[in-house]
Amino acid sequence: MPHKFATLKMRQIRRNPEQPRKTFEPEALTELANSIKQHGLLQPIVVRKVAEGGYELVAGERRFRANEEAGNITIEAKILLPEGDDSISDLDSFKKAMSENLNREDMLPLEEARGFQKVLDDEEGATPASVAKTFSKSVPYVNQRLALLALRPEIQTAVDLGHIGTQAAVQVAALTKANQKAVFENWKKGNTSDNQLVHIAYAMRKQEKAAQQDSMVDVKEMSDEEKAKRRQEQAKTKSDLDEIERLCNLLDGIAKADPMELARSLEGEVGAKLKQMDRAADLLQKARFQLRQAKAHADASEIMVNPAAAAPDLVAEADAVLAKLEPTPDAAPADEAGAEPETDGASAADADTEAQEPVDAEGESAEEAAPKQPDAPAEADEPAANAETTVAVAA
Repeated sequence: MPHKFATLKMRQIRRNPEQPRKTFEPEALTELANSIKQHGLLQPIVVRKVAEGGYELVAGERRFRANEEAGNITIEAKILLPEGDDSISDLDSFKKAMSENLNREDMLPLEEARGFQKVLDDEEGATPASVAKTFSKSVPYVNQRLALLALRPEIQTAVDLGHIGTQAAVQVAALTKANQKAVFENWKKGNTSDNQLVHIAYAMRKQEKAAQQDSMVDVKEMSDEEKAKRRQEQAKTKSDLDEIERLCNLLDGIAKADPMELARSLEGEVGAKLKQMDRAADLLQKARFQLRQAKAHADASEIMVNPAAAAPDLVAEADAVLAKLEPTPDAAPADEAGAEPETDGASAADADTEAQEPVDAEGESAEEAAPKQPDAPAEADEPAANAETTVAVAA
């Protein structure tokens, strides 16, 4: 786009009311202001002319604020020039501001989400795919950010404050508003890690879907034969799991054995036994993952709101939560005026992305284990129990 450089008076420039980035850390601004005092402004701000006179910021609000804090009355600016008779539209200005902040990773997750949604709303024919292309992101990345808009306001605040990881938040966003509240209240007790929250929220979503399907069909009473078969299966599963302690004792004995004595005892079968042990280790990891998923489902069942129960006044309860929240590690503050209306149906997250089932990774947080720009398909796939990505529920 054509442009020119000029030194402008600070009072000639107005801030963009549609600036996608709303949060600026005071300490960081002060550091930048001190740098500007010492070294000057190293990169000009970007502005456009406006019809009523003067200029409007397109990119560089952080630099503009810091320059103001440094006490300067002028600033170096790159002035965008219209091509022909076309003026620089509000949407083009917004997209440039959005792009600069995204590329610098300065934006909060919900700021990104609202920015993507604004482009979808304001640009004719825009889709998540076109938005992803505009900002050099993957389509799943855009869809997952958009899914965050379905979160209750107090949970959005917790996400922006960094108390709840983005991957966990995407899973929570797929729940009904009532179950979002339930899982958030449980999380505020401080007993749920980000890893556990990912798995519990996903399990809750599966149970929500199962409940919806059951409500659409007539579920017949189990016959005596089916009940007997169910009891046999339950007994077998419990019996199999009871063998774990016996296997632990066997493995403990091998772990304490002298390697030289093991070699003598096995008489040339060490390699074969080692392969057998590797296979057992692989199966153990998969079995452990399944039990962790079962634990998540059990926890989810305790947290879930009973859809058959009388619906509480969730709007009033949300307002009360917003009023009580404190900025502590276990409870994120919420500074929004009120909560969105409640619905008991599936959240809007389903319209753009299906919450993906988490996979197991030992000792990693959701944010550490997951890539910042996920490139997986939006539709959830069954996870591999030994996959080395995202998160796991602690036993």
